[in-house]
Amino acid sequence: MKTIVFPLLLLVLAVSTSQAQTATRKRAPKPNADLDARPNIVFLMSDDQSTYTMGCYGNPDVQTPNLDRLAADGMVFDHHYDTTAICMGSRANVMTGMYEYKHGCNFKHGEMMSRIWENSYPVLLRESGYMTAFAGKFGFELRHSPDEPKLDLPSADFDRWGGGPGQTFYETKKNQSMAAYAEQYPHSTLSYGAFGRDFIRDASKSEKPFCLSISFKAPHRPTTPDPKFDAVYDGKTFQKPRNYGRQYGEHFSKQSKSGRQYVRFEEWGYDDDYDNVMATYHQQIHAIDVAVGMIRDALNEQGVADNTVIIYTSDNGFFCGSHGYGSKVLPYEEGSRVPLLVYDPRHPNSGKQLRCEALTGNIDFAPTMLLLAGLAVPENIDGADLIKLYDDPLDSIHDSLALINVYNQSGPPITHAMAVVTKERKYIYWPYAAEGFEATEELYQLGNDPLELRELARIPDYGDDLKKMRKVYDRHLDHWKSEGVTFNNYQPYTTIFDRNVDWADKVPHLEELKRKTKRR
Repeated sequence: MKTIVFPLLLLVLAVSTSQAQTATRKRAPKPNADLDARPNIVFLMSDDQSTYTMGCYGNPDVQTPNLDRLAADGMVFDHHYDTTAICMGSRANVMTGMYEYKHGCNFKHGEMMSRIWENSYPVLLRESGYMTAFAGKFGFELRHSPDEPKLDLPSADFDRWGGGPGQTFYETKKNQSMAAYAEQYPHSTLSYGAFGRDFIRDASKSEKPFCLSISFKAPHRPTTPDPKFDAVYDGKTFQKPRNYGRQYGEHFSKQSKSGRQYVRFEEWGYDDDYDNVMATYHQQIHAIDVAVGMIRDALNEQGVADNTVIIYTSDNGFFCGSHGYGSKVLPYEEGSRVPLLVYDPRHPNSGKQLRCEALTGNIDFAPTMLLLAGLAVPENIDGADLIKLYDDPLDSIHDSLALINVYNQSGPPITHAMAVVTKERKYIYWPYAAEGFEATEELYQLGNDPLELRELARIPDYGDDLKKMRKVYDRHLDHWKSEGVTFNNYQPYTTIFDRNVDWADKVPHLEELKRKTKRR
């Protein structure tokens, strides 16, 4: 079986913070005189999609013609990160434009507070006159306060709703809000394409601009591809990434090997059934590609394509055997770095097949969409405007981003980590120092080691780089300390993630975290 080189090639290519409940807004560009002049927005998000999976990211083995066409029409972003690399927290980041510790929503922590949701991009766009729709995996629910009963999904905050709770289902008929599509589209992926098509048809008749948000379940496990596309990768042999296999993960922290990501390399067949596993994975993404084509066809058929901005991304990446890991969550490249395509047909840079190497994150979507609509951005948002990079791919909007992992399925939070990433470097801090573990630092030079093959924190020649990245890390942790929510068990981490606090002084905070987590 051949070994693939495209991730390395990809990364060197280029032509180139107050509490959430505040209603204060940053100054926005002056809105257009009428709603018709504002662009429509289509935001599309897959689930668990790595950059291995698309032709426009250098993989010659896959068939993603619609996504590749979208990339050619718009701009490809090569250093885009999900600042929380797991479904629930990531989706809350997207909706609010804030780091997880500021919206306080993730698995094992709790739902989003309704007062924070009120400043999300769907709510603010609808208040400003946009017609809005959502379909797919919503990812979280709401509470009025941490101690009050959970509310339902915010379906009433959209003009059209095709969303569902939890993980949703691949069988369309099991998704109550999508049941009308079940006969023609029994698999949910294409049903979401049909939902988008129908909404665009109806919204185009309105005098309002529209915002369509679709969150595909695919390619999330359990792997359930649409049999309509069984022939696409039948018998296919897939090239492996250059960092495939356990031999390329020996330098990773001991903490990272204690989680489910490590055992899933074998449990999910990446070690001995790679081609079949990847054929199924890519087949699910091929169906998303077809659904994206349905949506773009609808935009053209309704005559609104020239005034519709399209954004495509994923809620987190995926380890498809890289470093001998599977799944997501961890702050390494395959888990946290994801595809991002943006297409603004009104812009002179469209159609030039430009790529952008600037550092971007999923906290950037909410402010970008609000600014596209001519709206003010909530003062406490952490993200920035992606269109600044569409104007100039050589510009920058972030010097660094924090990568947060406070998700733990069971047991002590050994795999919890906080990391910071710049365009050239990444620093990871693993605080857990009990039961045979030691607090661990990792440093990578992404500029010349995009596959994270060489860990540098203990090499004296990189001492200055380590000091610089520690300062970046400490600055982000200080932001957490000053801006983080006071509910849903986020406060203990301001001590647990502090590099300058001894483990013995962290233990009481860890015990507090365990007690509160058990009560949830």
